[in-house]
Amino acid sequence: MDFLNEFDFHLPEEQIAKFPLENRDESRLLVVDRAQSKFWEAPLFRDITTLVRPGDIFVYNETKVSYRRVFLQVESGRIHESIFLEPQDNQNQTWLCILKNRAKLKLGDRLSPVGFPNYQFVYQGPKEELSFLGSELTISDSDFEIFGNIPIPPYLKRNVTEEDKLRYQTIFANRSGSVAAPTAGLHFTEELKNTFRTLGAEFLPVELQIGYGTFRPLTTEQWQTKTLHSEKYLVSESTATKLNDARKEGRRIIAVGTTTLRVLETVFDSQLQKYKVGSSQTDIFLSPGDKIDSVQGLITNFHLPKSSLLLLVSAFATTQLVLDSYRYALKNGFRFYSYGDSMFLF
Repeated sequence: MDFLNEFDFHLPEEQIAKFPLENRDESRLLVVDRAQSKFWEAPLFRDITTLVRPGDIFVYNETKVSYRRVFLQVESGRIHESIFLEPQDNQNQTWLCILKNRAKLKLGDRLSPVGFPNYQFVYQGPKEELSFLGSELTISDSDFEIFGNIPIPPYLKRNVTEEDKLRYQTIFANRSGSVAAPTAGLHFTEELKNTFRTLGAEFLPVELQIGYGTFRPLTTEQWQTKTLHSEKYLVSESTATKLNDARKEGRRIIAVGTTTLRVLETVFDSQLQKYKVGSSQTDIFLSPGDKIDSVQGLITNFHLPKSSLLLLVSAFATTQLVLDSYRYALKNGFRFYSYGDSMFLF
């Protein structure tokens, strides 16, 4: 995939944000004006209020990160780190998982969460790079909150802290089911949200359950087929109706995050110029050359090199403008990734 080399860059380790800032809305903000092909520092995220217009609609992902990172132990004491991705049956007894060191397991081996022997899982075999684990019990998010941990990104290269339990959730988090946070929402505080409303802006929810694809590099097959990992989404009738009304009235619709943008592009009918109500799955892959009609603005973080998220941002703006802004961010010490700094593109 030589094409992706254009989207590669060296990120110094010190510019990876390993921990959140003390205050959510004090991340730095880079503003990108597509019409003028220019960008500038705001400088703090809370200063985005100077760019909010009366009537703006900010659409956010209300998903909540589930405590799906589980350290499992076999009878001999060996530990296998896992992330439970999604149930494979209606009883939530068989789960598709990321399971480290699975080569050391045999079919039928039993594993229990460390410190919680009453919960038992049976290794049921592989599915490509993933694995199946089964339980005689119905396993819900309330169970994961007992024996699991919040799955912070692997590139942080550290253990979970108590602070992560709060800070790796957005203030919008409402519906459990994701294994990663919709990180653009991490910059918002309740106070800032109220300021937006005072300025005449409105907030609307959608849901995308963020899955394993967040941790995966792009594959040649994904590039060739223009599809990504499939993820569940939900757009309510209330949200769709308000979005369609806003569209008719010429109000700006701004996606808080790339996951929100993927949902809106999935449900937006460009011929009818309408958003559809829906609960389904999306594997939409947006890259330079694709026309994005569903939004007029995007709030996002700084993403990994050669990632689908960087390609999506480049589709929304232009490749040159986005890469120039990234070069500026790299040169001027911006913090990257989940706990890092922010961009507002419009």
